[in-house]
Amino acid sequence: MLVKNKGAFFKSIFLISTFIIVLIIMFLPIFNGKNALEAADRLFNSIAKGSTDFIPHLIAKNKAFKGTALDVTLNFQNQGMADNAVKLLTASGVKTVKQGTKLAVKGDLGSVLGAALSDSQAMFNNNDESFKKKYDLSGKEALFVWWNVLKQIDKDLTKQKKFKQAKFVSDVVKKGVEVGYNFFNIPGEAASSKAGALAFAMIFYVIYTLWWGMGILFLFEGFGFQLTARAKKEV
Repeated sequence: MLVKNKGAFFKSIFLISTFIIVLIIMFLPIFNGKNALEAADRLFNSIAKGSTDFIPHLIAKNKAFKGTALDVTLNFQNQGMADNAVKLLTASGVKTVKQGTKLAVKGDLGSVLGAALSDSQAMFNNNDESFKKKYDLSGKEALFVWWNVLKQIDKDLTKQKKFKQAKFVSDVVKKGVEVGYNFFNIPGEAASSKAGALAFAMIFYVIYTLWWGMGILFLFEGFGFQLTARAKKEV
């Protein structure tokens, strides 16, 4: 018979069986229509959102770039993106000349970044109603266009060796546009307001990991496998 230690073997069967039962329950949509993994993901995203609103700081910092001349050429991969870029840039108050998928842009860098940050803040605040009227685009579509536009501006400014301006444009992309896009439609929560749920999630994760590990350990013990230290060979 393969089982050498029945006590350890039955412990392993109990632990592994209950682990699988809990795992099945975790995949059921019993947390407001979501499974446990989706609910946990939303919880951590909400807490992350509550601590990542850098946009007001960027808006304040952008005041130093108001009146900074912008003269760049943007190259897009398709006509649709170029057309949408014209909508956003024109609304921001700069002059654009379009030739195919290329745009020659002249105007105020601060005005462009101010418009991008305003749209990013609106999306971060879960408010995308105005985008349809403003650009005939959804909020996510508009921010995706801003992401492409600012990436191109960053690239051109770097070529012009205007590194200070390029660095701030890059910050607006990473801490403004991307944050607004990624956290849209997610409620922001302070970590302190969800301390109980966070503590439970962390403790459960540790216990559940050990649960499986102990089940496997007892299984091997049941089959007679044991970890023993090898005798040290004298030289």
